[in-house]
Amino acid sequence: PSGMTGFVMNSRRAPFDDWRVRDALISAFNFEYINETLTGGTLPRITSYFSNSDLAMRDGPATGRVFDLLADYADTLPPGTVDGYTLPVADGSARNRSGIRAAMQQLSAAGYEAEGGVMRRADGTPLTFTILLSKGSRENLAIAELYTQALKRLGITAQIETVDDAQFVARQNEYDFDMTFFRRALSLSPGTEQRFYWGSEAADLPGTRNLMGVRSPAVDAMIDRMLQARETADFVAATRALDRILTAGRYVIPFWQFDEGLIAHDARMAYPDTIPLYGDGP
Repeated sequence: PSGMTGFVMNSRRAPFDDWRVRDALISAFNFEYINETLTGGTLPRITSYFSNSDLAMRDGPATGRVFDLLADYADTLPPGTVDGYTLPVADGSARNRSGIRAAMQQLSAAGYEAEGGVMRRADGTPLTFTILLSKGSRENLAIAELYTQALKRLGITAQIETVDDAQFVARQNEYDFDMTFFRRALSLSPGTEQRFYWGSEAADLPGTRNLMGVRSPAVDAMIDRMLQARETADFVAATRALDRILTAGRYVIPFWQFDEGLIAHDARMAYPDTIPLYGDGP
């Protein structure tokens, strides 16, 4: 699986506790332009947590066992979980008019309005936040700089804060950030570590991997179903349902993925019919 790499939003804090604001910030992220600028447009985008694998959520509305698993939680799920959610796609131009327009609509629905070139809440508070990065992350800094320039068009001020590696880890462990870089590798055999990654109990425990602060009974239930599954079909359905909830939760602004393993090998070698649980990883 691709896992997830991108900028994660801390839903423990306002304004990221509102999914509409998170959705707006995803729309404002001009992936196509940034990808072309930094990689030549050669790398595909991560579309979900388990994308590029059989465990990934499928396009369109949920069906079959996945639908049945989600049905009991339909009233609590993020919009698009059951009906289908896809990341916005821009035209590749620097201005990203469609993305900015969609972001404006969601911010308006969340109670924000641009006044004098500044995006403000109804009480007049400006929409500002900080992106926390490690000093050595040149690529992430370049991405953040392009992103913050785009946010200015919405009247949003996003500051970039760089700290040394020790501070970066400590700040993440204490969830002391608004937005930060996030990378989570996942395997074809997800297990109890999923509770540490996205479980509700992990949201308030310092040092877990639940950086986004997910607190969702539906997520907890899908992890339980996944761990309790005795048949492959049930396991796959539970993981696809989990993938849907996390992706539609709009917690992370996804970057790109390396969808092919770069391995030098003898021409006579080939992948087996059944890919190992950890793919071509070590």
